[in-house]
Amino acid sequence: MSTNTGASILKPLFSAWSWIFLIGILAFFELYARAETGQTFLFRIYNMQSIAIAASQILLLALGLTLVIVAGQIDLSIGFTTGLSAVVMALVVRAMGPDTGWGAVIMAMMVGIFAAVVVGLLNGWLVAILNVPSFIGTLGTYGIARGGALIVAGGATVSIRSDEARSFGNGDILGIPVPVVVAGLLALACHYLLTHTRFGVHTYALGANRASVERAGVNVKRHLIWLFIISAVTAGVGGLVYTGRFSAGAANAGEPILLYAVAAVFIGGASLTGGQGTITGTVIGAFIIAVIQFGLVFSGLPPYWQFVAVGLVIIVAVLVDQSKDKLTGAQS
Repeated sequence: MSTNTGASILKPLFSAWSWIFLIGILAFFELYARAETGQTFLFRIYNMQSIAIAASQILLLALGLTLVIVAGQIDLSIGFTTGLSAVVMALVVRAMGPDTGWGAVIMAMMVGIFAAVVVGLLNGWLVAILNVPSFIGTLGTYGIARGGALIVAGGATVSIRSDEARSFGNGDILGIPVPVVVAGLLALACHYLLTHTRFGVHTYALGANRASVERAGVNVKRHLIWLFIISAVTAGVGGLVYTGRFSAGAANAGEPILLYAVAAVFIGGASLTGGQGTITGTVIGAFIIAVIQFGLVFSGLPPYWQFVAVGLVIIVAVLVDQSKDKLTGAQS
């Protein structure tokens, strides 16, 4: 069998590896559950809801990040952008009192999102206008957002009492948890933006060849600023959901999820060099991580094994990405 023939066979498998991996780990935990407990892992509503909620938390940080990575950039500030939005929303709700209705909660959410937009604008200004590498620029705003959240929160968790906010984080719509609905709607919006608009075409082109995009007359600086704003907004929504779920805003609300969000994007097929990646792939990546998290807890392993497992999956994702590049080179 020739090299080109082998490459043509293997390339589709590499492209669909995240789907194959997700099915594989679901099958593994299902077989484990039946062998150890005689019960099902996959076909229990509680398990599926828990996995979906965990995946939605990851997705809310990963969706906007996907667009940034497709464009060949990175946003390391999203973890504490989430925390800043969570704290700001909680402070506004607390200032309005425990008996406020949906109007006050919606206003608090808007202020929380505004705080996230400020971080996104700062990222865009650093990367697009000052030409600071996105890794360094967003690492700086990571610290700024973290410090800002701690300052406005007084270094403590900001607890609230609001039935409306609590229902936003813990309620359901037709039996589907609200966080899952919110993440699903944002995923659809980002998918449409990336695949059915000129903005999405420019995003892919920017990651593949920035010079050609500039020669085509696209305002690259403005485009980059919008990408970082979108990334900050989806992370900010994650902060709003956090405040609703736990009736509190915490500066470190998104810190544990940052690694998982970055991992979900690359597990889903995004390239380290930009120009590749899909929202569908990121959704699959988020579910892979969520299944690993819940499955390891279900198996009785200590929680810190989650970091080891996710780290190994990230390494596999990078190796798969490199293998795809080699196969593409072999076919050309």
